[in-house]
Amino acid sequence: MLKTLQRRSLSNDGPIETAPKFELKPPPYPLNALEPIISQQTLEYHWGKHHRAYVDNLNKQIAGTDLEGKSLEEIIVISYNKGDILPAFNNAAQAWNHEFFWESIKPGGGGKPSGDLLKQIERDFGSFEKLIDELKIAATTQFGSGWAWLAYKENRLDVGNAENPLASEADKKLIVVKSPNAVNPLVWGYYPLLTIDVWEHAYYLDFQNRRPDYISHFLEKLVSWEAVSSRLEQAKVLIAEKEKEDERKKREEEEELLTGGSRAQVYPYSDAEGIVE
Repeated sequence: MLKTLQRRSLSNDGPIETAPKFELKPPPYPLNALEPIISQQTLEYHWGKHHRAYVDNLNKQIAGTDLEGKSLEEIIVISYNKGDILPAFNNAAQAWNHEFFWESIKPGGGGKPSGDLLKQIERDFGSFEKLIDELKIAATTQFGSGWAWLAYKENRLDVGNAENPLASEADKKLIVVKSPNAVNPLVWGYYPLLTIDVWEHAYYLDFQNRRPDYISHFLEKLVSWEAVSSRLEQAKVLIAEKEKEDERKKREEEEELLTGGSRAQVYPYSDAEGIVE
């Protein structure tokens, strides 16, 4: 997700490369492009101050630690620590969440998806309208700060101290979940497809305390269903590749057991005593 820049310093012998530094990436549209739903003033604060602070603080926090040089996704999973959150988690997850959020929306968005995404939605939720209802409920009922997500679930949840209950027993299914503070579906092994930021700084300047109005406008006029569709296809490709790799490893382990079990055991003998040493 977040782009990294290589930090360089100068010495008498020339530049010295150090660990990469995460870079704040701008939204993929001008800061006034989402008006009148999300104002330029909101984006100047939300992206220009809040998002920037998460990235800057993360870079300071991981400098000189074992997390330096790891990808943002790796830092998130490691520092979540199965619910026993480590110091770097909040800044790492919020940096990731915000970039994902900017790319979940677009000027003139909303409407209804089509193609394979719509078919998957109708299969897993019954209808597009039911998906929208679930997203509204999740985003509205997230107490305090947090996020609502549409995600693709590869398999059953197996994470200690999970904040969210398992949405269903079915594998390879679209699900709606909500998460508090900085938590995102990566920590549960899910593939995020869409998010709604329900921290107050995301909407208060434009909607005050009317969170349901913000959520409705978000879903009706801002969502980039093209981004969601692309993310779903990427998730399916990644899962297919992972399954192939798991199957390959399984075959190798089985072959190793078979060949290992049939291999004749050879032991060194003592010429003097004629017994196994």
